Amino acid sequence: MSLIASSHLMFILEFAILMHIGVLLLLNFIPLNFSLVFVLSLILGVGITVIFGIDAACLILPMFNHHEFTHPYGPLAIMVVVTSWSIIPVIEDQGSKTSNIKLLVILITTGITLFGAIVHRDFLIMWALGLLIGFLIISKNFKRESSYLNIRNVALVIVGMLLLFGLMEGLSQLLGMEIISPLSRIDRMSNNQLSSLKLVIQNTNLLGHTANATYWGNAGIGNGDGYISLPLTFITLFGLPLPLFYGILVTKKDVVDYFLPGIFGFGFDFGYLFLIVMVIWIISVILIGIKVLNKYRQQRERGNKKYLGREALLTGSLSAFIAQTILGLFIITRTINGSALVTYLFLSAMVLANVVTTKR
Repeated sequence: MSLIASSHLMFILEFAILMHIGVLLLLNFIPLNFSLVFVLSLILGVGITVIFGIDAACLILPMFNHHEFTHPYGPLAIMVVVTSWSIIPVIEDQGSKTSNIKLLVILITTGITLFGAIVHRDFLIMWALGLLIGFLIISKNFKRESSYLNIRNVALVIVGMLLLFGLMEGLSQLLGMEIISPLSRIDRMSNNQLSSLKLVIQNTNLLGHTANATYWGNAGIGNGDGYISLPLTFITLFGLPLPLFYGILVTKKDVVDYFLPGIFGFGFDFGYLFLIVMVIWIISVILIGIKVLNKYRQQRERGNKKYLGREALLTGSLSAFIAQTILGLFIITRTINGSALVTYLFLSAMVLANVVTTKR
């Protein structure tokens, strides 16, 4: 059997296998002690905040082009920030002060929230979900009288999101910038999703879709026509003979890819059978992550500090994976497609890599 991918689906599967093997070896080669995870999470958190800030500035300044880094790096932002928050209770348990660390993590969280929301409104939903899931996991793992996840904090997050949406809508009206308007995005989705659902439901089958229902018309192959794919640069880099969508699909591809929830996008391009397998895989990743977290917690409570770094990193990875799954599968495909699909496979690998640990 040839290892050269002959379709988008085969390329995604081959890349996913290599990603999971690579991350598994990497995490077991690098000594993931608590200090290393702590330092890396803060450094990456600051770096992502700066990147999002620059992208937000480019969106406002007309002479620069923005890149919407929230799509590929948004889930990574959730991973590193939730990891940082999960480290704080560990430091407190060791009797050290955390006021300065908390301040830095709060500043990172606030900066990513503001800059990410300006660049893309969908990110704000995933971001809130990721933090909520992360704080829920932290609260479960560290049983205390005071918890991050309480009615007051949840209410503050909801009010903050509403105020931020209102602020962005007001700025869009004042500055005449429709691109940052949340209401404009909602209108676009409502105007396109009905036709998207009609097209997909009528033409999806067990192994793909009706060939002439795609953008390619009669030239469509009926499976893996490129609506769901890895970044185009990956495909062109390896010279793979796969159908590619370029800038022409800013409007053309929206019907299937941009506004449609991922369960319909993946189902349309790869068929119901693949969608069923994908859902089973996602549920398995989440259940495995929760089970390993429980084992790490039990080891910590017994006084074993070996897995403190892994526990914090797994908390962040699992939170980001669940948040991206919810947004990508049930709201908008774009957050789990292209470069975002690379991130999604990376997060899956980060969770599953904890199944194997080496003895030192």
